[in-house]
Amino acid sequence: MTRKMNLNFMLVTAVSILLTVILTTMGTYQLFQKEVFSDLSSIARLIDRLNLMPRLKEEAFALPEDELRITWIGPEGLVLYDSYANDTTLGNHGTRPEVTEAMNHGQGLCIRKSMTMEQSIFFYALKSQDGTIIRIAKESGNIWNIYTNALPAAIFIAVFSFLFSMIIARHLTKAFVKPIERMAEDMNHLENMTVYRELSPFISLIRSQHEEALKNARLRQEFTANVSHELKTPLTSISGYSELIAHGMASPDEAKHFAEEIHQNAGRLLVLINDILQLSELDDSADHTISFATVDIYDLAGHCVEMLKPVAEKHGVTLSFLGNSLPVHANQELLEELLYNLCDNGIRYNKRGGHVWITVTDQLIVRDDGIGIPKIYQDRVFERFFRVDKSRSKKTGGTGLGLAIVKHIAKVHNAQITLESIEGKGTAIYIKFPELPCMDSPMY
Repeated sequence: MTRKMNLNFMLVTAVSILLTVILTTMGTYQLFQKEVFSDLSSIARLIDRLNLMPRLKEEAFALPEDELRITWIGPEGLVLYDSYANDTTLGNHGTRPEVTEAMNHGQGLCIRKSMTMEQSIFFYALKSQDGTIIRIAKESGNIWNIYTNALPAAIFIAVFSFLFSMIIARHLTKAFVKPIERMAEDMNHLENMTVYRELSPFISLIRSQHEEALKNARLRQEFTANVSHELKTPLTSISGYSELIAHGMASPDEAKHFAEEIHQNAGRLLVLINDILQLSELDDSADHTISFATVDIYDLAGHCVEMLKPVAEKHGVTLSFLGNSLPVHANQELLEELLYNLCDNGIRYNKRGGHVWITVTDQLIVRDDGIGIPKIYQDRVFERFFRVDKSRSKKTGGTGLGLAIVKHIAKVHNAQITLESIEGKGTAIYIKFPELPCMDSPMY
């Protein structure tokens, strides 16, 4: 991994240096062009202002071939004077691009390869007041000499930059990779790890994800252990009682009692399995689409009360229902399950002659005057398989999953759940659902 990152850094550095050299050369050459034409323009205008061309021609002024070339051209394009060559041998220059442009617009620029000198030359032509053209030329070889002279320094700088970048790349690669390698070796002590400053958010995210994964793994392990334990108890009873009946070791009265125990434990198994399946579906709800519609909690609560009245009468508990309409955006089946579990809990964990009140206002309230929940257990009652009184739960047939299901359903609906309880006096659970969007809103 480190080697691959180093190679990538080296490749990026080499390409960056190469592109920098190319772009710098192109930019510098453009500046050179502008500067050369500016110099040629200044010289041409000075010659024109001082009216030097007649004097240069008269004195046959000549310049070395590696310096400026001055040409004087008549209005018809004939060469009147040239500082390099005899004007009679140069022919007509009226068709030259820079000359034509100067005749039409006052000045002209051109870069081309001269047929007489076999070199790329910068040409600047200026139209004088008398209609003649003053043309100044400069060999491009003088400009490229600057690059030639600077080439050794440029190569040295490029090589030095590349080597320096390699050293920095190796350092940065180690700074990036070392914490990751340490994380791979020991994910349980990330808080003690010293990392590159820019990696801190990344490490924090990995730490939180790792802790969440460990927490989920522990929860799954505990859930599996709890499910195994909860299933084992009724199955053991069913197996034992059925074995006694099968081997004729029970009298008719005992056989009837054993059959009732088998039936009761089988019912407990069915309830437990249904609750486990319900939790499993809720756990997967994030990955599946749950259909929502506008439902009235008041109507659902009234139906739930009617359904549980026989159960309440069996336990000697009175159900009371009051309130008003409360439409919410929800899944009807899940809300029915939530109401059933809340009311069923209020009945199961109550006393004979007790009451359960279901109230619907701007929220759902299920309150009872049952056994209540000790303060130390109130934060845990929504955990799976948690029971305050295990012996009572076993006696009443509770699975310890009812409130866990309620919590999950509330979470699916983005509802807020609050519990208030006093030991020996009763419990109240408040569930506040998000307000239904107003149909008169502009968004509709």
